Amino acid sequence: MSSEDALRPQSLLLSFLGDHVLGRDVCVYSGSVIEVFARAGVGEQATRSTLARMVQRGLLRKQREGRRMYFGLTERCEDVLRDGERRVWHVGAVNREWDGSWTLLGFSLPESWQRQRHDLRARLTWSGFGPLFSGVWIAPGVVDVTALVAELGLGAHVKVFRAHADDGTDIDAMVEETWGLAHVAAAYEEFGARWEERGGQPPDDAGDALALRLTLQTDWLRIIRRDPRLPVKHLPDDWPAERAEKTFRAVHERLSPLAASGAERLIDLVPVRDEPGQA
Repeated sequence: MSSEDALRPQSLLLSFLGDHVLGRDVCVYSGSVIEVFARAGVGEQATRSTLARMVQRGLLRKQREGRRMYFGLTERCEDVLRDGERRVWHVGAVNREWDGSWTLLGFSLPESWQRQRHDLRARLTWSGFGPLFSGVWIAPGVVDVTALVAELGLGAHVKVFRAHADDGTDIDAMVEETWGLAHVAAAYEEFGARWEERGGQPPDDAGDALALRLTLQTDWLRIIRRDPRLPVKHLPDDWPAERAEKTFRAVHERLSPLAASGAERLIDLVPVRDEPGQA
């Protein structure tokens, strides 16, 4: 199975919502999601299950229009999508603005809190942290984790510090041990090779172009989720992130005109209604 095949339906759905719903005060018809996802290789049942789970998790809200069910964003989902939008379009894959500081986070959770530990580690990884020691994680620069910790309800179990490395600390060795740069680099190389081949010639069908662009964006977000955006001075000279980012942007631009036509044809949107007792 390729990396593309392994993309999770929820990841695809978040990319879809970020593209077509975020910032527009609209809800999207479930049938539109099902049709686009079918073109991306995701079955109807998996799509419906993903929509239902995201409603249960407080990420989506339902709005009925006649016999059709539409889905809109909750405030929590908007926060998630805006963070992803910032990482994809504004931050960039290479960190050239590091001020020499580090954020240290220590946590101690009861052994029985396996879910909370998993959720905390996942969120820390997305925020650029890596495990320095058992229960101590580190990220370059100043990272505000206040909202993250509060959302998980772990304020009493987490301590955060700002730090600078001592002159005798081998930062390059620490970076390699903490983040395993070879794996991050390989992911960028594989992404570049995959999309240079796949994105060279857009599909003829607008709907297929829309699905392919969705897959591209989801694949790129999956790659940068693994990347802590380490300071460029502590990365190898041939670091592949910038090349991969150029490939992403070039293929996205190539697909977008036809994908926009596909979106206009396939995606049914309605304005958000705020009504008491709405499902």
